[in-house]
Amino acid sequence: MKGQSMGSELIEKYAFEAIDLIKKKEVSSSELLKASQERHLEVDSHVNALPYTFYDKALTKAKSINVDIEAQNNKSLLGLPIAVKDYNDVGGVPTTFGSKIFYNNIPLKSDSTIARLEKNGALPVAKSNVPEWAGGHTFNPVYGITRNPFNKNKIAGGSSGGSSVALATKQVWLATGNDLGGSLRTPASFNNIVGLRPSIGVVPRSLRYNRFDPLWVEGPLARCVKDIGLMLDAMSGYCKTDPLSFDHKC
Repeated sequence: MKGQSMGSELIEKYAFEAIDLIKKKEVSSSELLKASQERHLEVDSHVNALPYTFYDKALTKAKSINVDIEAQNNKSLLGLPIAVKDYNDVGGVPTTFGSKIFYNNIPLKSDSTIARLEKNGALPVAKSNVPEWAGGHTFNPVYGITRNPFNKNKIAGGSSGGSSVALATKQVWLATGNDLGGSLRTPASFNNIVGLRPSIGVVPRSLRYNRFDPLWVEGPLARCVKDIGLMLDAMSGYCKTDPLSFDHKC
């Protein structure tokens, strides 16, 4: 795939198609990252879905990916760029929860959910916008409001609004979300993408207080159902930080 239009062609593809191209060595993770960055620069100023990006940091990792080794793991996303909701920790990147209280909060390591995705080849490139301390409307005093890409006078939903809009505007192929009372499902429906609330224990969590919380779940957001299954495979399984998590076969 060559020429000026390569980036736009790549960003239009579903995640499963992009990964297939990596497996065939027709494109690299670095090329996908560049396509994502170009799209972000083109559209995000209109919607404010991904207010904090770290493409340079991600590029270093992308260049080190060995496709032959990664392909041996049938859960691997092979260096596919993803967006991470700003309630999840990525090592060395701010997690604000949409609050000025945590403006300078920079975790040293990724949380259980993101670490599992990174282990399985996901490449975080941006933090997606959230409501301050959760809610159904994505705006906060740190990064401002996220706009619905179909009608900027309408809300994007929440609390995974930034992730949902990033997918709707095709800035990334997959994005993380979490759900207590609709935070994966509502913004997905508002932005014409797909969000899945998994059963408790399917995706490991890094709950800071009640590790036996029966309501809070981490889950995938994508542009199609097949991509949801792909991401769910990459983020699921047992982790010692979550006593309710378990290994399973889809």
